[in-house]
Amino acid sequence: MGCFFSKRRKAEKESQPEGEEERPKQYSWDQREKVDPKDYMFSGLKDETVGRLPGKVAGQQFLIQDCENCNIYIFDHSATVTIDDCTNCVIFLGPVKGSVFFRNCRDCKCALACQQFRVRDCRKLEVFLCCATQPIIESSTNIKFGCFQWYYPELAFQFKDAGLSIFNNTWSNIHDFTPVSGELNWSLLPEDAVIQDHVPLPTTEELKAVRLSTEASRSIVPVSRGQRQKNSDESCLVVLFAGDYTIANARKLIDELVGKGFFLVQTKEVSMKAEDAQRVFREKAPDFLPLLNKGPVIALEFNGDGAVEGCQLIVNEIFSGTKMFVSESKDAASGDVDSFYNFADIQMGI
Repeated sequence: MGCFFSKRRKAEKESQPEGEEERPKQYSWDQREKVDPKDYMFSGLKDETVGRLPGKVAGQQFLIQDCENCNIYIFDHSATVTIDDCTNCVIFLGPVKGSVFFRNCRDCKCALACQQFRVRDCRKLEVFLCCATQPIIESSTNIKFGCFQWYYPELAFQFKDAGLSIFNNTWSNIHDFTPVSGELNWSLLPEDAVIQDHVPLPTTEELKAVRLSTEASRSIVPVSRGQRQKNSDESCLVVLFAGDYTIANARKLIDELVGKGFFLVQTKEVSMKAEDAQRVFREKAPDFLPLLNKGPVIALEFNGDGAVEGCQLIVNEIFSGTKMFVSESKDAASGDVDSFYNFADIQMGI
């Protein structure tokens, strides 16, 4: 007794004209567009300006190698980027979901955003960085860091596609795997450094079509002071809870406070549990516990004389209908600030 379907297949085969081959089956993965590695690589270039426009990389891996005196711009998100053996190049990288790895490069100036950043066997690099984890240098010298500041219309969506938060940026918290006693292999660029003086905008007609800006006020990533010495003994922590306008409210608050002369020290976007809220919010925790289930919180640390009063005043005036936590301690090393960022760093593995 045979299977009905096997009989039907046999009948179909017998009815097929003699000499005509059976068509191979088509699967969905056979119909995918073939990826050419050459489309995701710049190799062996000299004295050129090259790049990729938004949508042209779309999350693929990218390789830059053996380039000299080149200006390279990747205005899209990618999976990982490796830069090997490049000299005297300007490099811009849109959001990278994984790692950016520089090896054996020298005299390069860069602006980039990534999950992980690593430099090995390099010298004399200037990097305007947004990095979700602690940047690492190894066997490298004269590496200088600044905070990423860049804008073009597609950039915010590219951060989302790469799974990166614009508020998780540890650009200045550098770990040196190979420190030398009495020497510092890395440093921070001057706070007044103009990014366009280091990483100029592209000059080719194709790349100029991207509407770019390096103004700090327009930067997709908030420009923070990071590990630089604080100007004041007074700091204030503001925590915004998840909602439809959380990112817009955080940007508005930053603009207002920076406009009044206060400094944005650092930012974080993390999920909080009830025990975390108890440590950070203390006696006010019961007011905020129900809000934690809505999603991650955004925390902003501001510094400057009068920061606490300034934060409270602006929150009450502009965001009166929005629930926010504003620390009341004026100590720059207050329990509120330290408790939050210690917990956030542990959660993020920093």
